[in-house]
Amino acid sequence: MAAIPTDMVRRPATGQTRPVDRTGRLVYGLLRAVPTWVLWLLVIVWSVPTGSLLLNSFRTRDAQRSSGWWVSFTEGGWTLDNYGDVLSSSNQTGGLFQAVLNSFAIAIPATVIPVAIAAMAAYAFAWIPFKGREWLFILTVSLLALPNQVALLPLLQLFAGGAHWTVPGSGTVVTLFPDLSLAGTPTAVWLTHTAFAMPFAIFLLHNYISSLPGELFEAARIDGADHFTIFWRLVVPLSVPALAAFTIFQFLWTWNDYLVAITMIGANGANYPATIKIASMAGEFGMREHLLSAGAFVQAGVPMLVFFALQRYFVRGLLAGSVKS
Repeated sequence: MAAIPTDMVRRPATGQTRPVDRTGRLVYGLLRAVPTWVLWLLVIVWSVPTGSLLLNSFRTRDAQRSSGWWVSFTEGGWTLDNYGDVLSSSNQTGGLFQAVLNSFAIAIPATVIPVAIAAMAAYAFAWIPFKGREWLFILTVSLLALPNQVALLPLLQLFAGGAHWTVPGSGTVVTLFPDLSLAGTPTAVWLTHTAFAMPFAIFLLHNYISSLPGELFEAARIDGADHFTIFWRLVVPLSVPALAAFTIFQFLWTWNDYLVAITMIGANGANYPATIKIASMAGEFGMREHLLSAGAFVQAGVPMLVFFALQRYFVRGLLAGSVKS
């Protein structure tokens, strides 16, 4: 029997051979051989900019301008005034506390609403047969290809004056969407985030919910459970990893957003979230740039707490469906 060449591998099912990418296997082997301490070293190096920003947030303006962060332990210049200034109610130096509250007013509804609606829609697409289900799902998922920037101005016009259509020939104006005067409010921001998040949320949760055992749903229907009971008693508890993973992604996205917020809120400074407030905190000619590092850590503290608090659900959500019993 002829020997198989070293650059060929036999397929177990068919007995056929396929070529092997020797370069790919070599690179893969080298990467697997990298010691763990090297990876930790990369983590430490990658964390240096964040650590330097944290140290500078506790240094005075003169200390930040005169020397680098690496001499802060020897030269001193420590202060808590930076955090006091950014959290004060003054519009000149701070106001970040109110901006953080505005960020909560945007991020919480923009996370809860799409998760709730997308979970119900994903269950319907996965387990409720209805006419046109496949085409409607394809249409929903295809919205992922629509750039968010393209829809910002039409949505702003919709929130500012509604949507109206003039009937050709008769001159009759039909109101398709009423003028709710939402422009410049946090409501416009979280509605926009909700609309942008819905296609991806439905796609992600549909893939998970559709993989649940069908025997569970059949047994529930035999016991007389309706769709709402099945969704609430079976789907939601079994989908906690996927729901938590998307919740983390959505919250971080909405909390750190700048573009949608500045477009929908405009010049209404009273409703600015933390991201916009920090961007304008340096003031004219950058005279208060020493406050930026403290403001950045105030703004970043909330998503860090959310991530570490839900980390176990996040990991389970990433691994959900990767191993089947």
